[in-house]
Amino acid sequence: MARARQTGPRTRGSAQHGAVRADGAAASDPSTRLSDGTLARVAPSAFGGGWELDVDGTPQSHVDLDDPTHLHFEYVARMAAVIDRLRMPGQPLTAIHLGAGALTIPRYIQATRPGSRQQVIELESALWDLVRENLPLPRGASIRVRIGDARDTLRRLPAGLVGTADLVVSDVYSGAQTPAHLTTVEFFTEAARFLAPDGVLLVNVADGAGLAFARRQVATVKAVFEHVIVLAEVQTLKGRRFGNLVIAASPTALPTEWLPRLMAAGPHPAKVAEGREIDDFARGARVATDADSTPSPKPSASVFDR
Repeated sequence: MARARQTGPRTRGSAQHGAVRADGAAASDPSTRLSDGTLARVAPSAFGGGWELDVDGTPQSHVDLDDPTHLHFEYVARMAAVIDRLRMPGQPLTAIHLGAGALTIPRYIQATRPGSRQQVIELESALWDLVRENLPLPRGASIRVRIGDARDTLRRLPAGLVGTADLVVSDVYSGAQTPAHLTTVEFFTEAARFLAPDGVLLVNVADGAGLAFARRQVATVKAVFEHVIVLAEVQTLKGRRFGNLVIAASPTALPTEWLPRLMAAGPHPAKVAEGREIDDFARGARVATDADSTPSPKPSASVFDR
């Protein structure tokens, strides 16, 4: 079914896309400079409609204002496949999101589970201002955005949230890399405090050939959570191409009936690793700590050519 044409992001100036800057972006695309000097901009997506937020040329988010359930990025669709299996269908969730981007997942939860309570932590106030002004949230959405470092602000969330979250999502990138302090066993231990006994942590991990960083991340999450699965495109999970892997972890066993449903949900070709396969994947990888952690590997610019 064709979707109605979007009216476009809200802008203070002209919404026409004419002149092109040296970086290839239309001169009228809404943009802002972040604290590190990089440029964040909102532009029409050339792939499947909607809008994209990119930072320094790295695609960060895709949003469809007409249909928030339209998820363009594969790893986001895999996260949504897990979220769809939390609680009863349509039941409101309590969710904490580390890293805002254009709030693709919070918008998805709001659309599929009205009444959900969501907290979002974003480092860059200028980025949130850009998104809020140009890709506004739907009226009545119970989504609170807090500005600050994900880890520091997580510690300062209301005590009443501890042990209540159905979902914690860690999807924090500075440009194309996850900061080192958000990859450690200490960090995941802090995030785990907020989960309900059967809540789920979702982590977006980007890695390339050999998957050394991803293997270490899985080992680190396994040091905190007893139950861990990984969702990815088949060739990515084999370490044959740079891509995104989604780690799903919980203090409680993830229902076995989830696995075939997650596979069927795609995107295809889909792979869900669990049990012994997870043990083998992480074998020999050191748990990352605050003393020896590293940021995720920086992909080559060609990764984002589409």
